[in-house]
Amino acid sequence: MLTKVQKGFTLIELMIVVAIVGILAAIAVPQYSTYVKKAKFTEVVSATSAPKLAVEVCYAAVRPNYSDGATALAECDNGANSIPAAPAAASGLVKSLTVVNGIITATGVASLDVGGTATDIIMTPTGAADSAAVQLTWAKTGACTTAGLC
Repeated sequence: MLTKVQKGFTLIELMIVVAIVGILAAIAVPQYSTYVKKAKFTEVVSATSAPKLAVEVCYAAVRPNYSDGATALAECDNGANSIPAAPAAASGLVKSLTVVNGIITATGVASLDVGGTATDIIMTPTGAADSAAVQLTWAKTGACTTAGLC
């Protein structure tokens, strides 16, 4: 008497596997695209490093001349007090980078836009209350914070 040996999978088993793969793909693809945008936006965030250091140096140099930190920060603009001039053209994924009154604004190129809104990061310095202190604290705002990219 011969016994029949089953080979392969049944149709139900294959449909279950396809359904599981479909669910995982539906979850993974949006997460992956956000991850890719976040990884690309790090170039814009890192572009603020050099101007941030320049603003700190400018603030330390001009702070003794003023009674409050906000007035001292007004001296820290692009092209003044050792702060580099704003780039004339886009570079990589950075569309623009400006420093006005010590506030650094970096904007990403159109491919980093989220929902049709230009993605930017704004670094705002705040001086210490002590008139002799030259330390700055930085607050990060901008469209990148609401988009979850920085």
